[in-house]
Amino acid sequence: MQLGFVSAILPEFTLEEVLAFAAEAGFDCVEVMCWPVGKAERRYAGVTHLDVAGFGDAEAARVRSLTEASGVSISGLGYYPNPLAADEAERDVACRQIEHLIRASALLGVRQANTFIGRDPCLSVDDNWPRFVEVWKPLVRLAEREDVRIGIENCPMLFTRDEWPGGKNLATTPALWRRMFAELDSPNIGLNYDPSHMVWQQMDYLAPLRDFASKLFHVHAKDARVDKHRLNDVGILAHPLEYHSPKLPGLGDVDWGQFISVLGDVGYDGPVCIEVEDRAYEKTLELRKTALRQSGAYLRQFIGKRS
Repeated sequence: MQLGFVSAILPEFTLEEVLAFAAEAGFDCVEVMCWPVGKAERRYAGVTHLDVAGFGDAEAARVRSLTEASGVSISGLGYYPNPLAADEAERDVACRQIEHLIRASALLGVRQANTFIGRDPCLSVDDNWPRFVEVWKPLVRLAEREDVRIGIENCPMLFTRDEWPGGKNLATTPALWRRMFAELDSPNIGLNYDPSHMVWQQMDYLAPLRDFASKLFHVHAKDARVDKHRLNDVGILAHPLEYHSPKLPGLGDVDWGQFISVLGDVGYDGPVCIEVEDRAYEKTLELRKTALRQSGAYLRQFIGKRS
């Protein structure tokens, strides 16, 4: 396995600076954020370390030279919008950028694009399904033509009032993953798996590693701590942030030694990228860099450094 991090936590850095920090801190790889250039509307979004619109051979050569100079690889290109949004304009922007993401990933030879399925939170799963099929079948066919894998993160995107009641990402449970993979019927779509989202949903975060071993394309290392006292007070129908907190690996409820052990048992040998969303480490750039170093040191107990 390769240990890395998600670049979204370093928005003020250039790609060259992100890779230089990764090398200095002893990381193997980075998942590079590729949002359209512009202002973000939510936390951890809108970060553009690589502008994939109009991305061509010259840009790909420049990025390859940066990775070669730093000795740090790119684990995947990341962009996490809502491609099934009720608003047609928002949907079109998301789909167009995912197409750019896929093509840029192919040009770079990274061949891994990570994103969300999306969802209209005001509709049921079944009522979202026709739009899911309409949007995602062409995207998956493009990925097949470009020989790129799409990793879907399993975050429900159900944290804030505007995401209520259904959340903005359909791909939240094993039952839905099976249905989606059967519908799209492609070896080019799988999971960018994050165990923390299973923790706050009160679900087994190890079973999917075994049940979806062939669909584990990329892994996020984020932890979560469930406040049982608070959960008992507000109940599972409350906004999830009322009873759980995203944390750095080792500061929440995930048993990372067991998690990495099972990853190895099922044959996973890809990237494990730390995703920092712990608000205790957000106030300054130095704290965020500390969060990455601390998380990296913790996970190095279980993931050896590449020689």
